[in-house]
Amino acid sequence: MLLRRTHHPATEEVKLKAYELQGPGGVDAMMLVEKPVPSPGTGEVLVKLKAATINYRDLLTVKGGYGSRQKFPLVPLSDGAGVVASVGDGVTRFKTGDRVTGSFFEGWLSGEPSEEKMRSNLGGALDGVLSEYRLWPAAALVRTPDHLSDVEAASLPCAGLTAWSAVVKLGNIRPGQTVLTQGTGGVSIFALQFARMSGARVIATSSSEAKIEKLKALGADATINYRTTPEWGKVVRQITGHGVDLVVEVGGVGTLNESIRATRIGGSIAFIGVLAGRPEAESRLSLMVMQQQRLQGVTVGSVEDLQAMADAIAVNRMTPVVDRVFPFADARAAFAHMASGAHFGKVAITIG
Repeated sequence: MLLRRTHHPATEEVKLKAYELQGPGGVDAMMLVEKPVPSPGTGEVLVKLKAATINYRDLLTVKGGYGSRQKFPLVPLSDGAGVVASVGDGVTRFKTGDRVTGSFFEGWLSGEPSEEKMRSNLGGALDGVLSEYRLWPAAALVRTPDHLSDVEAASLPCAGLTAWSAVVKLGNIRPGQTVLTQGTGGVSIFALQFARMSGARVIATSSSEAKIEKLKALGADATINYRTTPEWGKVVRQITGHGVDLVVEVGGVGTLNESIRATRIGGSIAFIGVLAGRPEAESRLSLMVMQQQRLQGVTVGSVEDLQAMADAIAVNRMTPVVDRVFPFADARAAFAHMASGAHFGKVAITIG
């Protein structure tokens, strides 16, 4: 592994290792560097990171394709968990040794989103967590649920909270309703788990029969292979009789038509991802209007939302699904595994 050493004054002896994207160009532009370990200022917490996880958004970031605000060099990844190494003046909520998980938007503490709040995203506008240490504002951290490992906790900030917002906060799913999930990535698996936690029925899709068996084991009430059944929206209507209450749409415009078809009159589509690429030639948007369906964009959530989700996970003893764990030295291999699409759940990297 290539390690780039940056010159620092002789007084700065304690160093951390971190991966930095030096520019667009994929994982080949991701270099292992050394930096001084920062000291927490007033209201800040220095976290010794133990684990991080990869989102689809991180693959886009590595390629340099995640918005005009992305700057280089950049430490990638938004989702991390670890232990408090030290705290700055005025911090009373945390002490050294506490296990914590950081928020995706460190400046979105509560309330509605805004442009200013959403500028504070990790691994995009701000340096992320593929590093041995990172500073957070104390207000942007939550305590890790006791029953979760650091690897499991590292899956919560983006994938977990996006699914929570889609199903619970914005979707307002109640017992007896029906939710459709797409595929077996992190958001979709979390959505299945949160829907089941809420007492809802779940219909899950996948292109792999092996993964479909795993979805059933997680509690999916019905499953559809979208590769062998491309008009799966029609099948969902047949299964339910009227359509689902909520679709957790991670495919984007390429699967939106079938999601509209699968949704009941007055139902909702939580629009999250862009995985499926180009839209179909004939749009069913007019059907969405006729059926008074709601299309809700979902972009993670606030620290307050993260805390609510962590509390629910702790009470229900829910365990995130982790597909594979890579050591810090093999971070590039972790990105390659994520890009392959072979994963079921989260791809994680241990740190330190």
